[in-house]
Amino acid sequence: MRPALPKLFPRLLIAALAAGLLSACGINSVPTAEENAKARWADVEAAYQRRADLIPNLANTAERYAEQERNVLTEVTEARARATSVQVNADDLDNPQALQNFAQAQGQLGQSLGRLLASFEAYPDLKSNQNFLALQNELERTENRINIARRDYNEAVREYNTTIRTFPDIIGAKIIHGAEPLVPFEADAGAEKAPEVFGKS
Repeated sequence: MRPALPKLFPRLLIAALAAGLLSACGINSVPTAEENAKARWADVEAAYQRRADLIPNLANTAERYAEQERNVLTEVTEARARATSVQVNADDLDNPQALQNFAQAQGQLGQSLGRLLASFEAYPDLKSNQNFLALQNELERTENRINIARRDYNEAVREYNTTIRTFPDIIGAKIIHGAEPLVPFEADAGAEKAPEVFGKS
């Protein structure tokens, strides 16, 4: 025999209220914000990998013109190797030391790259080489992508950290998810400045 509708109504109301309370306690909002931050971190990694992939082509194009700059080319190649060896996966985003090591390695690469491009100012033939100019332009676009990706990641981290610290999401964040704050990306001083691109009119 089915319960009468008036008797069923309180149960439905309690179930609806419980579902509403659970959804308001960070059951869905916390993992959604965390996944968004992880996705933005993947964009940061992709942008840095794009820069790392361009460097061998830049070095190969410049090498025959710039024999005297071999030590700078070597420095860039070594900095690239160090930068690509320091990895931060999505599970390390709450580890400040891991993020600092990554930022430091990438900052050193950016500074080396800036010195390399500056040293090529003395090579008019190189500056007019179409391959070199195309690589310079690609590097400049990549540096812009890096800056945008870092900004988007930091915004996603800010949203996530705010979510896990504010009521009522803090309930689900602490009790259910055991959420920890994520670390924003803080580049080394001066690393936010993209390498200057010379030879452009």
